[in-house]
Amino acid sequence: MKNDFHRILEDTPIIAAIKDFDGLEKCFSCESRIIFILFGDICNIADIVAQVKAHDKIAMVHIDLITGLSSREIAVDFIKKNTKADGIITTKPSLAKYAASLSFYTVLRFFVIDSMAFHNIEKQLQNVTPDVIEILPALMPRIITRICNMVSFPVIAGGLISDKEDVMTVLSSGAASISSTNENVWFL
Repeated sequence: MKNDFHRILEDTPIIAAIKDFDGLEKCFSCESRIIFILFGDICNIADIVAQVKAHDKIAMVHIDLITGLSSREIAVDFIKKNTKADGIITTKPSLAKYAASLSFYTVLRFFVIDSMAFHNIEKQLQNVTPDVIEILPALMPRIITRICNMVSFPVIAGGLISDKEDVMTVLSSGAASISSTNENVWFL
């Protein structure tokens, strides 16, 4: 299963990350096969995922951002039982580990804001093996290279990417893909 996701990721250098219903509509016409869903609540997440799936795209729900869900395993169960999502995004290693046990694709997200956060990545990855990790912010080429050399699975970089030069710099640093809420970047 991981290999399938990795192959799709190789063919998806730019991942559309949607933060509202306007972005949901626009993502259907972009080339990205993977959609990061960064909004919604327990009443509408199934419909949002269904729309993404209707356009033959991989639906990845950022479980930490869905209003009404807790940061516990029951939230993963809710997404599994009530949506057709392909996987989750989370900042919580325990949720990524549990989601993997349910055959979800998993993205473990890290905010690399200082050296402590950087060193914490290795520590957190000792107990969980997500399909990929996502590093934010993306505009740190040397750090992305170091992280790519540190882990044995693909790295996605997101945050603050605004143009083609940013995309190329991040991909040249070793990231498999970038994620962006900037709709202009989706169509580069």
